[in-house]
Amino acid sequence: MPARSPSSILDTPEGQRLHGPDAEHWRQWGPYLSERQWGTVREDYSADGEAWKYFPHDHARSRAYRWGEDGLAGFSDKDQYWCLGLALWNEHDAILKERLFGLDNAEGNHGEDVKELYFYLDGVPSHAYMRMLYKYPQGAFPYADLVAENARRGLDDAEYEILDTGIFEDDRYFDVTVEYAKHTVDDLLMRVTVHNRYHQPARLRVLPQVWARNTWSWGGGQPRPSLCLEGERLLARHPKLPEREVSAWGAEPCQWLFCHNQSNFQRLEGLACPGPFKDGINDYLVHGQATAVTFDSGSKAAAHFALELAGGQSRSLYLRFAPAGSGPVNARRLFEQRRAEADQFYGALQQRITDADARNVQRQALAGLLWSKQLYYFDVNQWLDGDPGQPAPPESRQHLRNSHWRHLSNCDIVSMPDTWEYPWYASWDLGLQAVAFALIDPGFAKQQLLLLVKDRFMHPNGQLPAYEWRFDDANPPVHAWACWRVYQQEKALTGEGDMDFLERVLHKLLLNFSWWVNRKDSEGRNLFQGGFLGLDNIALFDRSAPLPPGYSLDQADGTAWVAAYALDLMRIALELARRNPVYVDIAVKFFEHFLYIAGAINRVDDSAEGLWDEQDQFFYDVLQRPDGRSEPLRLRSIVGLLPLFAVQVLEQHEHECLPGLAQRLLGFLHHRPDLANLVSRWYEPGKGNRLLLALLRGERTKDLLKRMLDENEFLSEFGIRSLSRVFEQPFALQVDGKQLCARYEPAESGSRLYGGNSNWRGPLWMPINYLLIESLREFHRYYDVNFSVEYPRGSGYLASLQEVADSLGQRLTRLFLLDEDGRRPSMSGYPQLQADARDRDLVLFHEYFHGDNGRGLGASHQTGWTALVALLLQPGA
Repeated sequence: MPARSPSSILDTPEGQRLHGPDAEHWRQWGPYLSERQWGTVREDYSADGEAWKYFPHDHARSRAYRWGEDGLAGFSDKDQYWCLGLALWNEHDAILKERLFGLDNAEGNHGEDVKELYFYLDGVPSHAYMRMLYKYPQGAFPYADLVAENARRGLDDAEYEILDTGIFEDDRYFDVTVEYAKHTVDDLLMRVTVHNRYHQPARLRVLPQVWARNTWSWGGGQPRPSLCLEGERLLARHPKLPEREVSAWGAEPCQWLFCHNQSNFQRLEGLACPGPFKDGINDYLVHGQATAVTFDSGSKAAAHFALELAGGQSRSLYLRFAPAGSGPVNARRLFEQRRAEADQFYGALQQRITDADARNVQRQALAGLLWSKQLYYFDVNQWLDGDPGQPAPPESRQHLRNSHWRHLSNCDIVSMPDTWEYPWYASWDLGLQAVAFALIDPGFAKQQLLLLVKDRFMHPNGQLPAYEWRFDDANPPVHAWACWRVYQQEKALTGEGDMDFLERVLHKLLLNFSWWVNRKDSEGRNLFQGGFLGLDNIALFDRSAPLPPGYSLDQADGTAWVAAYALDLMRIALELARRNPVYVDIAVKFFEHFLYIAGAINRVDDSAEGLWDEQDQFFYDVLQRPDGRSEPLRLRSIVGLLPLFAVQVLEQHEHECLPGLAQRLLGFLHHRPDLANLVSRWYEPGKGNRLLLALLRGERTKDLLKRMLDENEFLSEFGIRSLSRVFEQPFALQVDGKQLCARYEPAESGSRLYGGNSNWRGPLWMPINYLLIESLREFHRYYDVNFSVEYPRGSGYLASLQEVADSLGQRLTRLFLLDEDGRRPSMSGYPQLQADARDRDLVLFHEYFHGDNGRGLGASHQTGWTALVALLLQPGA
């Protein structure tokens, strides 16, 4: 009889690894090597803070990094002492392909942009098995063409991508699949399989590499690690780790090449210094410099294989990095076993997903999440002051950025938003990513959420760090929501919720909530500012920049986020009160605070202007002018939809069974009858007395949804747009004598208001859509079938809010699934791949999507928040 399929991921070999005694040891090694370390703030020691210019791609092969490493298809230990990666050379390129190429913020006509084709295909949370695909041209990589053509194009032009260059025409490229499998917790094998997609023979140099992160060039007397050839293997000695050994094999023998992972100041600055340097292997192969390498030892080594492949032929080669003295292993059988275990793991997860294509999309979304785990190492205090024995940083750096974040000292494995375009954490991205991670690894999800509230992350004033370009910026406060969702997901998986986790995080979030109240509602009106809030170009002006003197802005999104935050903290406190009644006081505090905010945004008295516009039946930001006038900014955007996020249903057993809670709530409502009217009550037989806490009630909710579900405004075939389509005719406003304009742009923005590839002026964004769906489901939990809306508006069909939520989820998943023509809307920018049956199942998870046709835009591997589609594909998640 066939073996019974596991009923839960916990029952699989991978589940047992994750929850067994060696769980943390299995996580010691993983895909923690960044796809891009150059051009980051932490590697920027310039006087002007122009990180992209200070450390460009052209320097990356020759200059040692201070705070981390990067590489193609990389793997490392959690401290990145030893790194594994891949180098390729097609004998035509001007440099070895050791890392992914892309344009910096000034070079791209829509900001930074990776110009490569690569796909994260598979992986498991312990990283016992991982797989990715890189497509490498057989002709010279078109570096200069990509730079020049994108420089020629303007904001209104499409981006010039690698497929547009013609370099992949006639299948003149290699598919290079890189897999990792762990024999034991620290015995690693890499398999590189090269497939010549062209019908004629082709040559390729393949170089699996091992190197030590440079820890010895920055003072402190750190000894340099070494890789030494002994027979057919290498011995790897590191002062921080036990001795290891490296071996490599394939159909042909390999040649070992060595250099040192240190800067080539001869090339960079014309200074005489002894080599071999970081770029030695590159210079030996590409330029024929015999003295650029050694053949016996160094701190960086490559196993050089020269492959000749017939048309359509595939070849595999292996590298093993294991503890010294490890016995033999059958590599092929190990890869088969680990891949079968990955199949078991996802088979258990996907038991209720009947569509094979949906299973493929979900698995790749989760693989992207797993490949996006990187070492993030950055000590701001040391970065600002410089290293001993090194030139002192310019004094101007003390005033450029992050000088008030000297406490921040990070050296952790962190989930990145995008491994190339955003190789640094962002606080609200991380919260959204944790919720997606909890589907397969709630332990790691909890660890990520706890990281941001640690003392070496969180500012002493309670602020969470936003992102490395500006730690003091404000990201939306989704942390409490994410903690509650991860708690629920783990409880559903294991049957037990981790209250200790909730309690630890709540105490820190109390500080963060106080920061929001004190810093973003400086006048105490319960109407919040917030500035940037992750929405970049959504407004008429840069909301992170100071307004002209005398102006201020009350933000509908800032107010909605804080209201939702209060409800999430209330929800967590109520859960903890089941174990410790002292948390009733905290729950009541946030119940009251939410109602104060609800009263302000809806203007229940004359003490505040309110942000609801009765004329348009929509929430708007309100501009406070120097002469005392208040003016709503009647630009209908997702800013006005975010108040839907602040919704919570309290069941009778939640608000009446806790000692003193019901009396406290009733006492407050009796004291403030004006605010009591904002709480909807409903007695349902068999379910008892329910309370609805929301910024909108009844008819006002329907009024707002009329806008959202109108195909002429927000509703598109693939979800909710970020700006109403009615603004194809631009919206304009005079502020401080200047004419400000915004218009609906379904794709890339024609404005560099915030810089980079930022665009919220029309496209679809997965995180906002996901949160809207969650909110509609929560409203439905209260109203059930007694509340219906016309969906779509003008159709005549009345739908429950659950039906609307389900339909929006289906619209979003259609972005990635094959349509009736065998195409994926999100992949329509890759026609060559879509037309090839061998590539049709490859999926990218972009940062945002075209507001009309669903084409993927922005960062191409934002499998952070876009991986939330994995939850939409999971029944019952």
